Amino acid sequence: MTRHDDPLAALVGQEHAVTRLNNIAHHPPQSIVIEGGDADSRVALALYWAMRLNCASGDIPCGQCPACRQIADFAFNDLLFFDGREGLIKVDAVRGQRGTWGQPPNGDGYRVTIFAEAQMFMTEAANALLKSLEEPRPGNVFVLAAPQRERLLETLVSRSWVVTLAWPDIRENSPEVTEWTTALVRFWATGQGWFERTSAKGAVDKNLAMRVVLGMQRELREALSGACGTPLSGRMAQAYDLRGLQKIGLVLDQALDALNTQVPVNPAMVLDWVATRMV
Repeated sequence: MTRHDDPLAALVGQEHAVTRLNNIAHHPPQSIVIEGGDADSRVALALYWAMRLNCASGDIPCGQCPACRQIADFAFNDLLFFDGREGLIKVDAVRGQRGTWGQPPNGDGYRVTIFAEAQMFMTEAANALLKSLEEPRPGNVFVLAAPQRERLLETLVSRSWVVTLAWPDIRENSPEVTEWTTALVRFWATGQGWFERTSAKGAVDKNLAMRVVLGMQRELREALSGACGTPLSGRMAQAYDLRGLQKIGLVLDQALDALNTQVPVNPAMVLDWVATRMV
């Protein structure tokens, strides 16, 4: 089955969120926030919403009409997509579309503007979007997709309908992330073997740094719960008492905040900072 055949294929387990959107589709709010899940499922639900508002069936997306197919390919004339997964969402890009948002959609449905990983808004860009939301634009709807609503400008959230996806239940990291998290915990114990990993040019990009920090948080949850479902979480539970594990949690939270900041940071330096906090 191709992705065109079933728009719900990427949303298995998220039926509650799909139902909620279907219930408001006949009178869509100007803005919705999609939180929870992972980045891919948030984008999948945002695209489903665009299909739901533009499908030729006028109902549940068929996945076959031109609108559904074009939305799936990010080629729909009334779809604007800002991808925060690729970096900061800057003010010029937002301001550049204000004229478009001031116009009715090209087709018979709605113009849908999606901000993927909207926590990557620079402050000026978020404020520029806020001005657009304060001036109702008939036929234009907006989607802000982010891990948690708390990472967005509060005034944007207050003007939006919030839909929460189920959080992924993943207890084990990928082999690549496990290699990095194991090296980090080993460095905390021995003070050796870390900086060789991060010092090579291009060795760490923002995506990898984020996955390593999230992977460490996953191992920490296992250690704190006592489940110790992975060898690394078991080692952490043996090496650190409750206060030590809580300190690791604070360090990882600060690292995640740094990687999500609206100011560009060096991801390798963020990981190096995490490494040196526990030595």
